[in-house]
Amino acid sequence: MDRSKLQNLLESVASGETTINSALDKLKNFGFEEVEDFAKIDHHRSLRNGFPEVIWGAGKTPEQIVKIIEVMARKNRELDRDLPVMATSIEPEVFTQLQAQIPELKYYRMARICALVPQNMEPKYPGAIAVITAGTSDLPVAEEAAITAELLGFKVNRLWDVGVAGIHRLLQNLHFIAQADVLIVVAGMEGALPSVVGGLVDCPVIAVPTSVGYGASFNGIAALLTMLNSCASGIGVMNIDNGFGAAILAGRILRTAGKLNNNILDD
Repeated sequence: MDRSKLQNLLESVASGETTINSALDKLKNFGFEEVEDFAKIDHHRSLRNGFPEVIWGAGKTPEQIVKIIEVMARKNRELDRDLPVMATSIEPEVFTQLQAQIPELKYYRMARICALVPQNMEPKYPGAIAVITAGTSDLPVAEEAAITAELLGFKVNRLWDVGVAGIHRLLQNLHFIAQADVLIVVAGMEGALPSVVGGLVDCPVIAVPTSVGYGASFNGIAALLTMLNSCASGIGVMNIDNGFGAAILAGRILRTAGKLNNNILDD
């Protein structure tokens, strides 16, 4: 961040030449911080998108991940922000190396997420996200979605193993899906569960195909195509195994709903 530019902007606000809203718009894209020669951290992403930058762990060395986490944590302390510092796709052996250098790091093994957790983990946004799986083998992707949403401040409810092969399991839990404000439905094999759920609820449904299944499932492509061709209208479909992306989309839906409700109340 260029200190002189920030000072000029603040002086302009103080003098009345620039409005607070105008200054905020400029700060949303004000800068980033370089970490040696391998990363550029976007500290203002939460201002623009509502959620902080999250580290994609796969392909990075443990040393790189540690340095990025430390820089992000330092910036949160400087700005007094109660935000998580998260890394996804972290295998257990990688986490062991990370924790040796950052002891306070927490690991969610099923979700393969590690994080510096905010002091206040209570939900701070209205509404509830429900995460549903067709089978137990879909749990890693579902937990990635659930843990991501919880770390970012949303209430999450879970319902596992209610796939269409035993549809009575889902039908006995209609009260559960009826209470959700956004549903994330995770399924592999033929990926039929989101279509069934989409025909039963009036809230947004986010479908996540997983790479679970036999050879003809083509590592999740079969489930992906089923979800894209769903006869239940209004289903949004994420990429294969992308529980993280589903959580972010669900969070944006709830945040937007909250803004709209506030506008209605203001009027």
